[in-house]
Amino acid sequence: MPITLTSRTAAAGAFAAAALLALSACGSSNSGSSGDTTPPPPASSSSTTAGAGLAAAQDAKLGAIVTDAQGFTLYRFDKDTAAPPTSNCTGQCAAIWPPVAAVSTVKGLDLHLVGTITRPDGSKQATLGGWPVYRYSGDAKAGDTHGQGVGGTWFAVAPDGTKAGGTAQSPAPSDTGSNGY
Repeated sequence: MPITLTSRTAAAGAFAAAALLALSACGSSNSGSSGDTTPPPPASSSSTTAGAGLAAAQDAKLGAIVTDAQGFTLYRFDKDTAAPPTSNCTGQCAAIWPPVAAVSTVKGLDLHLVGTITRPDGSKQATLGGWPVYRYSGDAKAGDTHGQGVGGTWFAVAPDGTKAGGTAQSPAPSDTGSNGY
């Protein structure tokens, strides 16, 4: 029986779906951690929405920080790199620390420091001073800074892309997995 275009197309589609499924499983486990590693529920408003904004703000303990358009504190990850700008937070990490999408508005920040990278999944993520920026799902309301110091690798981002000042909070045991998120 000859192979028709329809059967080849179906086979190619099935192969692509299987490959995509296999790739999506890569890097999403949180193996090797002890205790409860269930991430906190996502914050009520996602900062991964396209067209989000960045704004300079003041925190009583941390000083100058950056927030998204809804006032949620934004963070940087020490396992990322700024030169070249690269995100190393994917899978389960990105579920706990949602990447901030490319922004359309900026208030109180040097526009030359704001940029964008393409994530491994093809989405666009905002950067500040070269550092990819994230929101913490453990911050329940605008102004929360519960992500400061988590795993010794997550810090509120300052308006120039550096770590915001202040003392890092000790994370609760369930805040971090073996991968530092």
